[in-house]
Amino acid sequence: MSSVISLTMPEKSQAIVIYTGWERHALVGSDIRLSCSFFSWRWTSEDVTFSWTYRPDGSRDSISIFHYTGGAAYLDNKGPFRDRLEFVGNPSRRDGSILIKNLEFSDNGTFTCDAKNPPDIVGRPSSVRLLVFEKVPIQAGVITGAIIGVVLGLLVLIVVIYYLMRFLVARRVFSLSVRSVRGLWPAALCHSSLCQGLELRPEPIPGTDTCVAKLA
Repeated sequence: MSSVISLTMPEKSQAIVIYTGWERHALVGSDIRLSCSFFSWRWTSEDVTFSWTYRPDGSRDSISIFHYTGGAAYLDNKGPFRDRLEFVGNPSRRDGSILIKNLEFSDNGTFTCDAKNPPDIVGRPSSVRLLVFEKVPIQAGVITGAIIGVVLGLLVLIVVIYYLMRFLVARRVFSLSVRSVRGLWPAALCHSSLCQGLELRPEPIPGTDTCVAKLA
C-alpha cells in the first residue's frame, strides 16, 4: 500500500502599490473626498483591508480614524471627525475613499491610507495633505498660465501692429508713386479713386484688346 503525501506551498506575497492625491484644498464648511486605491497583481481578495490615519499640523502623533476589514467599515466615533466621516469607497474595485463633511480649520493635516490585499500585504502607505481655507487660494499654475496668456497676447498685438504699419506705409508709397507718374495709366486704375480729378482720355494699344488712359 502506498500513500501519497501532498504538500501545499504557501502563496508567495508580492508588493502592493497604494495611491492617494498629493495635496487637496477645500473651503471651511464644505465636504471633501479623499481617494485611496491600490495596484496588485492578484485579484481583489475577500480579505482586502483599508486603514486611514490622521496627523494634525504641528503634531507628531497620528490617530486612527477609519478601518475596513471583513466587509465592514469601522468609523471614528470619538475623535475629531466624529459624525463627519463617511466611507464612500468600493473595496471590490480597490477603492478605499472616505468623505469628510463640514470641514473646519482644525482639520488641516496629513491623511495616510494603507491597504492590504492578502497575500499581498507589503506596501508603502500613501499620504495626502489637506489644507482648509476660508477662500481657496489661486494655485501657482493658474498664475503662471495667466502670465503666459498675457505675454502671448502682447506678442500677437505687436505682430498685428507691425504688419498694419507695413501695409499703411506701402499704401502711402504706392499712392505717391502713382501721382508722380506721367504718361500711360492702366484702365483698371482709372476706375479707382486714384484717377479722380485727372483729365484722361482712352487710347487703345495696337494689336490688343486692351486700352489705357492717357493724360490729356
